[in-house]
Amino acid sequence: MLTVPGLCWLCRMPLALAHWGICSCCARTLPLKVPVCPRCALPALSRTLPCGRCLQKMPPWQQMVTVSGYTPPLSQLVHQMKFSRRPEMALALARLLLLAVRDARRTRHCPVPDMLVSVPLWQRRQWRRGYNQSDLLCRPLARWLGCRYEPAALTRTRMTRIQHQLSARLRKRNLKNAFRLELPVQGLHMVIVDDVVTTGSTVAEMSQLLLRNGAATVQVWCLCRTL
Repeated sequence: MLTVPGLCWLCRMPLALAHWGICSCCARTLPLKVPVCPRCALPALSRTLPCGRCLQKMPPWQQMVTVSGYTPPLSQLVHQMKFSRRPEMALALARLLLLAVRDARRTRHCPVPDMLVSVPLWQRRQWRRGYNQSDLLCRPLARWLGCRYEPAALTRTRMTRIQHQLSARLRKRNLKNAFRLELPVQGLHMVIVDDVVTTGSTVAEMSQLLLRNGAATVQVWCLCRTL
């Protein structure tokens, strides 16, 4: 898919800036067309009010921002970045997330974050892949937004099973006490950045940890949300 530099990955038209990856016209076609809940980013009747699922059981985070559902073409690009050794794609994908965040701040009044945190990988898994895709998304986002990013703010305390191989119930059990906070977050507006959110078990465990340690609010930003 990514063969000719300077052309849009999707429509193959020339780019104003080669590192954008996706032209503005194609970028406008990616966001979800159906209303999604501002809290869990699942389909809902309102874009501004929590859905029935969240009213029954609120997620630990306060807001979720996503670019798209986990569907082509964005799901294919995320898969390439993660599993085809294409870390250079992270800059263009981070730009798509930035556009979604700016839209959410304009329409939902999301608080400006004090600190971004990435989803840590177990050290052996990161060594095999060569990078952490969540970390690669955080770095340009923090620079563009002018906020703090601490790569080592959260660490994994143990190796966990691969999440996509597990049921929703086992995912939650798999991640219980799997993270450790290494920095003070008292009173800070925090953002967890991930590539894909499926059941939300990972970001829920991280959100609870941040809130227990005094974070003022927690948002989740992701490229894709499995609907």
